[in-house]
Amino acid sequence: MTILVLFFWISLFFVFYSYIGYGLLLYILVKIKQLVVKPLPAKEAGFQPEVTFMVAAYNEADFIRHKIENTLELDYPVEKLTIIFVTDGSSDDTNSIIKEYPQTQLLYEPQRSGKTVAINRAMAHVTTPFVIFSDANTLLNPQAVNCMISHFSAAEVGAVAGEKKVISDNAADAEGAGEGMYWKYESLLKKWDAALYSVMGAAGELFAIRTSLYENVPADTILDDFTISFGVNKKGYKVAYAPDAYAREAPSSSLQEEYKRKVRISAGGFQAMYRLSALFNFFRYPKITWQFVSHRVFRWTVAPLCLLLLLLTNIGLCIATSAPVYRYVLILQSVFYTLAFIGYLMAIRQMKSRYFYVPFYFVFMNVAVFHGFIRYLKKKQSAVWERSQRQITIT
Repeated sequence: MTILVLFFWISLFFVFYSYIGYGLLLYILVKIKQLVVKPLPAKEAGFQPEVTFMVAAYNEADFIRHKIENTLELDYPVEKLTIIFVTDGSSDDTNSIIKEYPQTQLLYEPQRSGKTVAINRAMAHVTTPFVIFSDANTLLNPQAVNCMISHFSAAEVGAVAGEKKVISDNAADAEGAGEGMYWKYESLLKKWDAALYSVMGAAGELFAIRTSLYENVPADTILDDFTISFGVNKKGYKVAYAPDAYAREAPSSSLQEEYKRKVRISAGGFQAMYRLSALFNFFRYPKITWQFVSHRVFRWTVAPLCLLLLLLTNIGLCIATSAPVYRYVLILQSVFYTLAFIGYLMAIRQMKSRYFYVPFYFVFMNVAVFHGFIRYLKKKQSAVWERSQRQITIT
């Protein structure tokens, strides 16, 4: 009985803290910081150094022309922007389309060794002080480069994370609804993380780095963007946040594609936590350990496990005792998981309702964490992965 009570309350605490409590505490700390700490000087608006814009692409013939034309429309001095496309292993018309645009540089090798190896190889060709990475299936706003690069006028900034926007119209499927809502919440946490000290991991859709801080990433790395950005933190620099620089991306084409993507990210998360284990040392990294553990580690480890423990211990306590609090919590959990199941049934029928899809997507992501952990342990998640199919209707 005592053990059930202990595990119940510990599980409830970690579930609440990981998904809600951390955000609330972060917001409070940011407000306190704004009251007691003198604001940093404003970004230098006229700061326009030479920049390399790098895109790693694999068999993107269906979309690569849109990407190139969008890149050429970026509002940044042409003479200061070097555009590199690295397309190792591509076997469709991606390379021939890129060659139609003399403003771009094409790096290609027939062997496909994965995105990480391709980026490592391409970085050897970079001569500019800053590099912006962008995914091949995203479109940027015209001011994106200026908005990101201006942050580097501050010497303590080693990288800049852009914003990711999942584009869907009113008739969009459930995948777009769930993915979009998730990224809206993540964007809010990024804003507060950066305001307190540093963004906790940049997304590969759009992020920038000082070239001098880049280190080759191991070839088997699953989440290269995550690893690169935290490498900047380990060197004592912060990752700034530029919400006014955004990459628009279509949602996954199906629930199965979205699940495949979440499992890969989860497996990569466990790999990254192992390789970044030095960040658990508060005395060595006092500015980042709490944020790293609270925002990333708990979400990938403790919280999913505690969700399961919370349900099981709650059922056990309702059987063993008549205390009202346990019955009320079990009722709330039952309602939540019922809504999630209805959301699942609606999702597979391409029906969208926020009231049902939010709980479903929450459960969906946590199930993917368990699957990703198994793939990581069995070493079945290759860094050379097949990209998730996306709806390519964004314009």
